[in-house]
Amino acid sequence: MPAILVLNGPNLNLLGKREPGLYGSDTLEAINKRLQAQAENAGSSLEFFQSNHEGALVDRIHQASLDGTRFIVINPAAFTHTSVALRDALLGVNIPFIEVHLSNVYGREEFRHKSLIAPVCKGQIAGFGMNSYLLAVRAVAAL
Repeated sequence: MPAILVLNGPNLNLLGKREPGLYGSDTLEAINKRLQAQAENAGSSLEFFQSNHEGALVDRIHQASLDGTRFIVINPAAFTHTSVALRDALLGVNIPFIEVHLSNVYGREEFRHKSLIAPVCKGQIAGFGMNSYLLAVRAVAAL
């Protein structure tokens, strides 16, 4: 039973190789290891899930309502700006969640400034690279 589910959307499996000047050189595996260590130090448990497929992310969110997940940290990636399905799934399971982004989406292209997720989440953390995730897990502990 994960206390916190960390969800990652499309193309985040390419971290470390994809535009490192923008997203950093850390791989998703390296980020997950840092998060796991932080959670263990805080006495919490994490589960990680990444998919390039919207439906798989929706299915994992639905499963979270059955497996005892108490909080979700999500980087919806490109789905941030397009997915009503993810937004509805997150609202439908009634589990609090934080939206995270590695880059400052508001300092990038105009189309990235609109998040369908941000208006319904507990908070959003963006622009701090791997630290966006670490700050989100710390925020969960404070909540």
